[in-house]
Amino acid sequence: MQVDTVCRLCSSCCPITAYVEQGRLVDAQRKTLLPPDKAWPCPKLAAAADIVYSPARLQHPLIRQADNSFQEASWDEALDLVASRLLECRQEHGAEAVAWLRGMAADWGAPWDYANRFMNAFGSPNCIGNGSVCHVAREIAHNYTYGAMTIPQIQKSDCIVIWGKNDQHTNPPAYDAIVQARNRGARLIVVDPVRTGLAAMADIWLQIKPAHDGPLAMAMIDQMIRCGWYNAEFVAQWTTGFEDLRQATAHYRAEDIAEQLSLQAADIQAATQLYAQSETACIIDGNGLDMQLEVFDATRAVAMLRALSGNLDRAGGDLIPQPVAARNIQLKECLPESSYPVTRDYPLFNSFHHNWGLHAQSCVIDAILEGRPYSVKSLLVQSGNPAVTMTDSNRVNQALSQLDFLVVIDLFMTRTAQYADVILPASSCFEKTQLNRAYLRNSLVVLQNQVIEPLHNSWPDWKIIFELGRRLGLKEEFPWQCVEEAIDYQLEPSGVTVAALREQPEGIRSASVKHQKYTEIGFATPSGKVEFASERLKQAGFSAVPFADGRLDNPISFAGQGDDYPLIGISGARSSSFTHSQFHKIPMLLQQETCAIIDIHPDDAGPLGISSGDQIEITSPRGKITLAGRTSQNIKPGTIRIAWGWGETEPTANLNSLTDDHRRNPITGTPGNRSFMCRIRKLGN
Repeated sequence: MQVDTVCRLCSSCCPITAYVEQGRLVDAQRKTLLPPDKAWPCPKLAAAADIVYSPARLQHPLIRQADNSFQEASWDEALDLVASRLLECRQEHGAEAVAWLRGMAADWGAPWDYANRFMNAFGSPNCIGNGSVCHVAREIAHNYTYGAMTIPQIQKSDCIVIWGKNDQHTNPPAYDAIVQARNRGARLIVVDPVRTGLAAMADIWLQIKPAHDGPLAMAMIDQMIRCGWYNAEFVAQWTTGFEDLRQATAHYRAEDIAEQLSLQAADIQAATQLYAQSETACIIDGNGLDMQLEVFDATRAVAMLRALSGNLDRAGGDLIPQPVAARNIQLKECLPESSYPVTRDYPLFNSFHHNWGLHAQSCVIDAILEGRPYSVKSLLVQSGNPAVTMTDSNRVNQALSQLDFLVVIDLFMTRTAQYADVILPASSCFEKTQLNRAYLRNSLVVLQNQVIEPLHNSWPDWKIIFELGRRLGLKEEFPWQCVEEAIDYQLEPSGVTVAALREQPEGIRSASVKHQKYTEIGFATPSGKVEFASERLKQAGFSAVPFADGRLDNPISFAGQGDDYPLIGISGARSSSFTHSQFHKIPMLLQQETCAIIDIHPDDAGPLGISSGDQIEITSPRGKITLAGRTSQNIKPGTIRIAWGWGETEPTANLNSLTDDHRRNPITGTPGNRSFMCRIRKLGN
């Protein structure tokens, strides 16, 4: 039997065909733009059956005993205990003392809406995602510039700029589209401190100094304005604040700042000219921007390039999406007017989008450890592993150990789950039906179809949340007897139903794709135009124009610590085999990548007597880890690259033992965990 569905082993949401024999998943294949032998192979999808049938999966609810061991329990026992402890916490400390942390494995879909609905109905405003370091931190910058996060139209673009993203390892459909575009002659510019596979195929590779993306974007804007390479008609009719932007970019002449960016002025100028003078051009920005202190202004500056070039919402440029009409089911109206979340210090980030919810996740740790702005006593973690993946993991682990009550929902026993009082086994993406929210943002409704029955005694996220809600007296808020009823309720404004989606597994378009919609409805900003200078930001006490003060220095964590930490460590080297800390217990995937690696330039390795394969200790002011060394020409001297997501099975390999959570972006709460000062030494002989 074949079942068309959506893969959720990572956030790419690839359409796939799953193959089932006698009720068992035997294979899964991605639907690709390229011939199968030319498309990028995904190791995770190849290992789908190994993941689903892994003996390491959680099989039953577990409850911690007095001797700290875990004992199997029924769902009734586990959920009754969770409900009683949450009610107890609300009675003693208030509903806000309960928080919910959502991780990437929880799917880009309705489970996030259900979790928000649950928490809001319970009375707590503290349902918090990971968007301060992933996607949402960029989305708010797009939003404040032209009202929505754009979608690059790769397949019709003449010039593609990839900025801080490595789709070869993180987004197979996008990588296929890039390869296809290159095959028809599209030009490619890559901004990345690492020579990735995409950088190697680029026409121009800007090997930027880590965390200096904003000044580079400002230099490109300056070049476009001074050379007249911008779309003057669009700027005159559809933007505000152009003169303010022009004045701000005067601080960022390419010839003046190139050396501080570790670039050549001629390369900045060439990249700017290629982008600006191409007939159509798009920009793919990524997680390299998300995880730095300057994420908001850096992304705003990159966003302004789209507008200046005239590529905003045009074919081959960057599309303003057309969201599907769907019901907001999060029930924020249930919260008392007097309530406020632990993320109170980031009001712009809390409120910029009606559907995204809260994302300054570090605030949960502040509340647990320091009682700021009040104490969090109980925590539910949905399909995430903050003990490994959150910044400054030593601090996070301390917080987890201090909680009165911790519930973890996951497929596997994680390092976070080891702190839990109750562990609830979740079903995999192949064992449940749900609405895929990723496609909803651009007029496409796609159903993630259940392929096989839930394994063991696992439950899908939606069922866990619905049943727990009912035990807390929220039967009216969770009236649905199955997920299909909940999906139909959410999609009712669109007229699309689950039954119709099952007839059309490729999805249903709620509207045909239109370009230059702003000519009819303007942009979703207060002025109705692209805002180079934002009055909203100015009124909130922030600079109306990004980088208006001419700043360049100190965006790297622990900068200014002197010679004790002479190297820039780059976190976040992604692997096709894993998604963050997920799947490190799958032997098939570990055969492909056996251990965490640190890449060191030969110029740095030589004086320290380091060769590939040596054990290397990396130290920052926060802690130290040990990884296998590898000499590489793919990075600049003075920079090291550290593998991301390790630490689940090898605690000494968790790079977040090195990262800093004290300095954060004032708008998004994003810590500077993408780059930090550190030192290395060889261990043993």
